Amino acid sequence: MGSLSAKVVVVTGGNQGIGLAIARAMAAQGAAVAICARTQTSLDAAADEIRALDADCVALACDVADPDSTDAMAETVLARFGRVDVVVANAGIAGAIRPMHELTHNEWRECIAVDLDGVYLTFRRFIPVMIAGGVGGSLIALSSMTGKRPLPGRTPYAAAKMGVIGLVRSLALELGPYGITVNSVCPGAVAGARLDRVVAQQADALGISGEESLRRFSDPAALKRPTRADEVAAACVFLATDAGSGITGEDMNVSAGLVMY
Repeated sequence: MGSLSAKVVVVTGGNQGIGLAIARAMAAQGAAVAICARTQTSLDAAADEIRALDADCVALACDVADPDSTDAMAETVLARFGRVDVVVANAGIAGAIRPMHELTHNEWRECIAVDLDGVYLTFRRFIPVMIAGGVGGSLIALSSMTGKRPLPGRTPYAAAKMGVIGLVRSLALELGPYGITVNSVCPGAVAGARLDRVVAQQADALGISGEESLRRFSDPAALKRPTRADEVAAACVFLATDAGSGITGEDMNVSAGLVMY
């Protein structure tokens, strides 16, 4: 797919799950990596994994819903590395799982703030530096299959993830003249601890078994299984390297065939 040698990559939510898989995959291609999340302890453990790949890695506590926190994170990254080439806005939450009219305003706002505002806040501080650098770059946002199809009981999450796709398409047009690509990756149900929690919550909300809840995610997929985190990471690496340099404004499905549009 091409090398990321001498490139600097930022991955939010890089302490676990998809984010850690992305950070590891970027490091394996030669990138220096900055990982960010709210919990420093888990960040430090993740950074040790990445450094074991003989990669430069810095771990920074950051709340992507907080403008001051994201600005401070960006300033630290730029002070440390002097540049940034790839930014992956991965941090997100599942949000409450209930009918919309039963949600509190705080539950609605929390999901929108992290899953949509967090993408804007993560990207905004790095864009002027990428433009000034004059060598292009890649911005990648993690949307979801739920950004492309309705999901009852998950209205704030769906609204946020659909919003991410709109943000990416518009920003791609803004930044195209500077050679900066902007894309989203739309995972399906990704195997791991987060999916386990969502499956359990959905089972409780719908009054069904955990097995039935999981089948609702996996059975409709062409491959009849959940997506793997490393498959999502591979798509992000592709978009970040020269191999993906002609792709911008796209929402790339990595869903084991669960979504095909």
